[in-house]
Amino acid sequence: MKHADRKAALSAYRERKPQAGIYELRAGGDRWIGASPTLDKIENRLRFTLSQGGHPNPALQAAAGQGFDFAVLETLDPDTPALSRDRELKERLAHWLAQTGARPL
Repeated sequence: MKHADRKAALSAYRERKPQAGIYELRAGGDRWIGASPTLDKIENRLRFTLSQGGHPNPALQAAAGQGFDFAVLETLDPDTPALSRDRELKERLAHWLAQTGARPL
């Protein structure tokens, strides 16, 4: 990779906007729904903490022993301002929890 190409790729990576949204975990016949300002990182974080036995939710930790499925339910507009993103994530999380009856994460 040429120096200019590498520099352009690095610049594009730094300028990218994180994808925020609502995600779902299914494990052991149960559903958990959570919100994250960085959907691209939350799945890896959950896989790691559950594989190490260090997740703070004991019910999820026990259910995920047989494995789990991860899915993104909804993404927010990437141009949403940071100040309103947290509020919108909370509202959308409450909506999905009420609609599905799933457990919150």
